[in-house]
Amino acid sequence: MSGCCDNDCAVDALRQRQIGTLQLVLGINALMFVVILGAAVYGKSTALLADCLDNLGDALTYGLSLLAAYRGARAKARVALFKGLLILLAACGVVVQIVYRLLNPATPVFEVMGGFSLLGLAANSVCLYLLWRHRDEDINMSSVWECSRNDIAANVSVFLAAGGVWLTGSGWPDIAVAVCLVLLLLRSAGRVVAAAMAELRAIA
Repeated sequence: MSGCCDNDCAVDALRQRQIGTLQLVLGINALMFVVILGAAVYGKSTALLADCLDNLGDALTYGLSLLAAYRGARAKARVALFKGLLILLAACGVVVQIVYRLLNPATPVFEVMGGFSLLGLAANSVCLYLLWRHRDEDINMSSVWECSRNDIAANVSVFLAAGGVWLTGSGWPDIAVAVCLVLLLLRSAGRVVAAAMAELRAIA
């Protein structure tokens, strides 16, 4: 006889697949945070810093998602709500950096911006591929998918900003892209929080 009923076995198998994927993407994002943080500071790029803070937020998000994978629907919705607030916090951090850069202008190193944005794009493309099959499984994984999809847009935006810095010889394209990334983060935070609140209302 089987050691569990079919439904319990299926749920356990799904949970184990989710955990394995989350562990991989957590490791990738934690590594990319450290690498891109160094590049952002060296290259004086606000857009690259925004990208790096996004990686940090993702790493925290994936860590929380690992904890939520062991819990019920209510706990997953609460974790998703917290993840939305983390995305909002990251947006606020970028706003602070934008204000600082406006008060202390500097021209970023476009070679650093371009090279490391492509490195981040490669890493986040792997994460997106790994998370693709989980995107509709539950509120926990769908919020993770939302974060990963944002990363791709952020990487492409930073690469375009690097081209703008190269063409203009100024830091304004970097600031402009950072502002766009703030708007993207705010939109994502709103979507994740709204979905989590809807899930909590449905459970209540």
